[in-house]
Amino acid sequence: MTETAARPSAPDQHVLPQAGPAGPPRRRGVPHTVTVAAKRRLTPHVVRVTLAGEELRTLDPTPYTDRYVKLVMAEPTEPEGRPVLRTYTVRAVRDGEWDVDVVVHGDEGYGGPWAAGVRPGESVTFLGPGGGYAPDPAAAWHLLVGDDSALPAVAAALEAMPADAVVRAFVEVAGDADRQDLATTADTRITWVVRGTGSLEDAVIDAHARGELPAGAPHAFLHGEAGCVRVLRRWARAELGVTPEQLSASGYWRRGADDERWRVEKRAWVAAVAQDDAALAGA
Repeated sequence: MTETAARPSAPDQHVLPQAGPAGPPRRRGVPHTVTVAAKRRLTPHVVRVTLAGEELRTLDPTPYTDRYVKLVMAEPTEPEGRPVLRTYTVRAVRDGEWDVDVVVHGDEGYGGPWAAGVRPGESVTFLGPGGGYAPDPAAAWHLLVGDDSALPAVAAALEAMPADAVVRAFVEVAGDADRQDLATTADTRITWVVRGTGSLEDAVIDAHARGELPAGAPHAFLHGEAGCVRVLRRWARAELGVTPEQLSASGYWRRGADDERWRVEKRAWVAAVAQDDAALAGA
């Protein structure tokens, strides 16, 4: 586990409009077909795919730093079936181009093999975009926590932070070579947790116990593996005093479950989170 300071943003860095802490509900997706303009491997386990098309020049990307699209990975196998979708954060938006960062773990799943094998010039269809979180400029400070699946949203949030913001970020990655150079103008400390050397939730909770987090309740972004997110969500509400309005928390995936299974199980996870809130309210 290592701690670094984020580098200052370049002057021409794209910065998102600010949204309030709660935001409107996430939007339903509609289909759009674009072209893969480029791809490059950012780290041993992350491939950046750049999507391009005239439609992207006018399509509203939303003002959120966790904005996402649902890529169509495979068409339905039967008339009544549904296409195979995988959800990815839009890492950056430029005129007519959107970057999507995909975690690749060999031949596992749909998204990783697609990103590893896709070539410029190929078409891809996506639904969206949607989103629901952007840093609240009025927050006392900001807590950003996520694994490599949430790293694009964490990076986009850092770029959107006002210069006077105070940020503490904790990111879990597969190895030291998977750390990324994250840009921001805010007062930021980033703690990198290498998977297998300790848990992400312990890194955050231990930092608080050592007095390394700022005082007061932060605007918190907690996204990634569902078990970790639930632990940190419960802790942030009870120990840091984070209110529902100042909290964005979502399980992107669940250890031991593929995407289809997690889609089925997520309703029970949401109910369990609601029980956590009810228990806190009754304490």
